[in-house]
Amino acid sequence: QVQLVESGGGLVQAGGSLRLSCAASGRTFSSYAMGWFRQAPGKEREFVAAISLSGATTYYANSVKGRFTISRDNAKNTVYLQVNSLKFEDTAVYYCAASKSLVGVTTTPDSWGQGTQVTVSS
Repeated sequence: QVQLVESGGGLVQAGGSLRLSCAASGRTFSSYAMGWFRQAPGKEREFVAAISLSGATTYYANSVKGRFTISRDNAKNTVYLQVNSLKFEDTAVYYCAASKSLVGVTTTPDSWGQGTQVTVSS
């Protein structure tokens, strides 16, 4: 399994932006599809975005489509989530995830990071 470490979370006003990063260990990063999930207080963890091994294909939850962008840099073993036009309801712990398949990373990832807190003030 790949080890994942998120960073980039913080406190931001509504309408603001952040870029979340997820650094992966190992030399096989390019063989994993990557994704982001989030969990708000009192709610279940939900899918946010996913990206294929090469980065050519991306998927987004309807709630973030047009505001969030997932990307990856295989040379740096890093996946990013650019979050723009943040809303109060985007407040959550954001988790990075990895799987050998794009379908798998959207449903049952093999690896998880520890999460990074994003708090949006209204």
